[in-house]
Parts: sequence; structure tokens; C-alpha cells
Amino acid sequence: MAGLHVITAGMQTTVQDRGRWGLQSRGVPVAGPMDRCSHRLANALVGNDADAATLEVTLVGPELEFDDERVVAIAGAEFELTVDGRSAPTTAAFVVAAGSRLRFGRRSRGARAYLAIAGGIAVPKIFGSRATHLASAMGGIGGRAIKAGDELPLGDAMRSRRMLSARPRSPILTLPEGHATVRVLPGPQQEYFASGALAALQSAPYRIASNSDRMGFRLEGPALTHVRGADIISDATPLGALQVPASGQPILLMADRQTTGGYPKIATAISADISLAGQLGPGDMISFAVCSPPEAMAALIAQEQALLTVEAPAGS
Repeated sequence: MAGLHVITAGMQTTVQDRGRWGLQSRGVPVAGPMDRCSHRLANALVGNDADAATLEVTLVGPELEFDDERVVAIAGAEFELTVDGRSAPTTAAFVVAAGSRLRFGRRSRGARAYLAIAGGIAVPKIFGSRATHLASAMGGIGGRAIKAGDELPLGDAMRSRRMLSARPRSPILTLPEGHATVRVLPGPQQEYFASGALAALQSAPYRIASNSDRMGFRLEGPALTHVRGADIISDATPLGALQVPASGQPILLMADRQTTGGYPKIATAISADISLAGQLGPGDMISFAVCSPPEAMAALIAQEQALLTVEAPAGS
């Protein structure tokens, strides 16, 4: 089987597909990409199905060598890209020859890029997914980030669609430059907080702390006051939930979140803005703005329509 050789690994590069949905009731975490939009876009550009496994590149990228000729695409965070020293494009499909090396250089915007390869990354599936969940050491390559010397198996490139997608006419996701505003819906445990807590949440940006990771962003900013205590009977933890422990400093739950949690949740990021949050890293700033359910639904529909245009190009 053709493979991908890891020359240097980058800061945290993991294998991700759309994740292990439907198993949270059994204690199995979802994992998957921090920025689902860019993961889907990269796969569409090379003709893969949306669930094909990509490499999620975080902050500092790898150098990789290809066994055979492949069509590849990188979407998400903007990096300087080279193939054998020659500049390569972002958010567009291009061919990497057998024996060539793809290198990620300086990063300019965003925190995470997604490398899709025609045929996908063919590591074994665990509970129906190839996604890496770091906390439980499940999926991907031994449940960890890739390291120098690894060889990643690649799927059959002939199984990807013959018609590749063109670069989208307008950005599907506007990359943040150190700050982003994420829209939220109140709850599900808003009654556990003082009447002014939602206003406090929106009053000033929060800094993403250095101990943040794929499980969640620990935020430093306006404290949120509890009125019914900081503990609840553990319940489900949706993607984008803002848990608030006794410190009053919220935690934004992300892709590797636990399946249940015992802190009340003051609000939940809307689905359309999760990818935007996923393009932030430690030291970046995040602001929150409460919106209405119709606004949240309209934003998600617009995002899905933009992605579907790329996944099903005209004439396919």
C-alpha cells in the first residue's frame, strides 16, 4: 500500500475524519476536526468523500514525503507551502509527484490547516472512525500525534471522484487574525447563573489560556457568577458548550471534549461558528455574542450551502 512518510511532524499533527458520532451515550468521545468546514473543503478539492481522513496541522506544520503521485489540497490556516522547494497553493488541488516532499513553512493566519490526499489516509477504523482522540489514545496512529519516522498508509486514489472541485469563489470561512467573535445561544443551564452573567459574557473578550487543547479552550476574562452552585448532576456535553466551574472562568468545549460533565453551561456556540473557534489558538482572543435560534439556523444553512457547492461542483 502506498504511504506517506513523516520527515518532521510539526507541533501537533493528527489524523482526523468527521469523528465517532452516535456513541457518546456509551462513553465514547467524538474527536474529529476542530474546523469541520476546512476539513470538508480540503476533501472536496481532491474529490474525496467528506468523511475521508485528513491531517490536521496545528500551529507548526510537518514535512512529508509521498510514495506515489497524489492530488492533494490544504485548507484552513494559511501556511507557506512548498513542494521540493517550489511554492504550492492553498485552498486548491495540486499534484505531488512520487518521491516529492511537501513542507509547511511560516504560518500567517489561523491555527489549523487540513491536508487532504486523494484516497484519504487509510489508518484502521476504531468504532467506525479514523479520528485521533488524544486523551484516550484512540484512533489515528496509536492514538497520538504523528512523529518523525511514521509511515501513514494511503487509500486508493482511484476511489476518489474523478472530477475535482475548483477553488471556491469566495472564502467559506474567514480566518481570524488573533481574535474572533463567536455567536452563542443561551443555556442549557442559564438558571444557574446571576441575571447579569450573559451580559458579562459579552462584555469583553476572553484570552485563550496556554493550557487549552483539543478538549477545550480555558478562557481568561470576565468572571461569570453562579447563584445555584458550580456543580450539577453530570449530563451530556455538546460541542461548543461553555462550561463554567467555580472560578467563574468559562471553558469552551471542543472536538476532544469528554462525553459528560458536571459544571453548568451558560451558553453554547452555534454550529456555524465552531469552525471559526477552531482556528484560534493559545493567546488568541475570543468574544461572544448572543443570537437567536432563527439567526443560528440561517447561518448554518448558508454555511452548508457554500460547502455543498464545492462538494458537488457544476457538471459532476
